Amino acid sequence: MEKAASIKKGPYKVTLEIDKGYFWCTCGLSGKQPFCDGSHKRDLKFKPVMFKASETKDVFLCGCKLSNKKPFCDGTHSKL
Repeated sequence: MEKAASIKKGPYKVTLEIDKGYFWCTCGLSGKQPFCDGSHKRDLKFKPVMFKASETKDVFLCGCKLSNKKPFCDGTHSKL
């Protein structure tokens, strides 16, 4: 995968709602980080990661776009 356009060197803390579907941005272009707003359409090499929340809770979503547990943060940003 090519390098994302814009990354955050840390996670995004968000509250997910049970049974709700989400699209996590992989391109770094979205103005609604960490979620997709369709900006990747300018670069079709990137596709959002769709996932569904199994419970309502706070989670940390990857901001550096390099996690091995996408869309969730695994601490990879600490090695950048």
